[in-house]
Amino acid sequence: MDCGVCSAHLREKNQCLGCNLGPNMVSCLRCKLRTCTDRKGKYCYDCQKFPCQRLKHLDQRYRAKYGMSEIANLEFIKDNGIEKFMESENDKYVSDEGVFCVHDKKYYKKINKE
Repeated sequence: MDCGVCSAHLREKNQCLGCNLGPNMVSCLRCKLRTCTDRKGKYCYDCQKFPCQRLKHLDQRYRAKYGMSEIANLEFIKDNGIEKFMESENDKYVSDEGVFCVHDKKYYKKINKE
């Protein structure tokens, strides 16, 4: 998932840094996908079991609740790279109104941390 469109990452207080930048949320620390030992690389598509049952379950939930696919995102990254994926995500979710959060369907002001 693109952490940049997640409500836990976009909120001002107790902001989640994301799975790859130092997970600080209990749900991320306990995440079986993040801590999976079957995967040999950085992404789930680096696993012989891709997509595994756990990922399929998450994907089904995200398709139904948020209109996005974790599996499709991973396939896009595999085929095009993470940079192109992030460009695509910015095109979809970032506008003059801010960053659109897929979880609560609200816009958040852009936070420039550079």
